[in-house]
Amino acid sequence: MTLSTAAIDATEAKTSAGPATRTRSALKSAAMRMILGLTLMVAISTSVGCFVPIYSARPERRVQQLLYTSENLRAIVDEWERFWQLDAPSHLTPIRPHGGVL
Repeated sequence: MTLSTAAIDATEAKTSAGPATRTRSALKSAAMRMILGLTLMVAISTSVGCFVPIYSARPERRVQQLLYTSENLRAIVDEWERFWQLDAPSHLTPIRPHGGVL
């Protein structure tokens, strides 16, 4: 009794060509999704200020908002110094001793 290997060889050849074509199509679709995603990110990032304006269009209101923003930014520096205790007075002597006998 002998086994025929022709049927096994034909199936191996068929399955070996399948993943190669599926891999190429998967790579193409992944590349297309990447290009589409990058295009979408560029389109959104260039028009953020147009869709959502941060300040009012009225000049009086815009000046008030800018003043509030600048005060808030100045308060951030004060909070930073307070957190790191840079606003505390120094306990060092104003005249440094040299360590020797005077």
